[in-house]
Amino acid sequence: MDFSKKPLIGMVHLEPLPGSYRYGGDLETVLENALKDARTLEEAGFDALIVENFGDAPYPSKAEPPTVAAMAVIARAIAEEVSIPVGVNVLRNDAVAAYSIAYAARADFIRVNVLSGVAFTDQGIIEGVAWELARLRKLLPSKIAVFADVHVKHAVHFGDFASALLDTVERGGADAIIVTGRRTGEPVDVGRLRLAKRISPVPVLVGSGVTPDNLGKLWRHADGFIVGTWIKEGGRVRAEKARRLLEATKRLRATPWRA
Repeated sequence: MDFSKKPLIGMVHLEPLPGSYRYGGDLETVLENALKDARTLEEAGFDALIVENFGDAPYPSKAEPPTVAAMAVIARAIAEEVSIPVGVNVLRNDAVAAYSIAYAARADFIRVNVLSGVAFTDQGIIEGVAWELARLRKLLPSKIAVFADVHVKHAVHFGDFASALLDTVERGGADAIIVTGRRTGEPVDVGRLRLAKRISPVPVLVGSGVTPDNLGKLWRHADGFIVGTWIKEGGRVRAEKARRLLEATKRLRATPWRA
């Protein structure tokens, strides 16, 4: 992915999948809605997208086999439908499933909520999965990149942020790191984002709370932006909102950087 242009990455939030108690029994509709959201993001001009089982809450730490199978089918269909890079995130922290799906779907990257360390989350204690993921990457070599959260949202963290970031990259093997607010849709702390940008040896992405109104404030401190909540209504991507955010991005790309 070209981080020099500060890519805009949209979320394809899947409706409840097989394996979730919320699943409604109609996988075809889930697939159709996911494809529609993916096309909307590409047509609006987004640079990439992430397929995520957002509708499955509450999440197990490792996804159920029917969930993995369904996500693989959907991710492969999306990757064949759009020409922009596709990522995969399996909630709550199933990096092995995410990489396996990405490998089968020919996707480009995965997101991992807790790659290193321990997080006390809404779904219980979640431990880092760097070793398991590294083993799988060795077994199934590919160009699939790993984007990892540092002090992920919906969680409490007891280590300091800077050390967690460096561990995630240097010991966990992350190719890019993600900084979020405390909850879905909440903006990041600019001070923390600035720190991440200063010390991170890999690209830094903003992972929550991005809007056209605050994008300019975040712009110089990040290498890319993941957006889900703001561009959606009723759980689906809205073309008008996606285009509005893209226009704000274009204006910032065309503006010379100023200290």
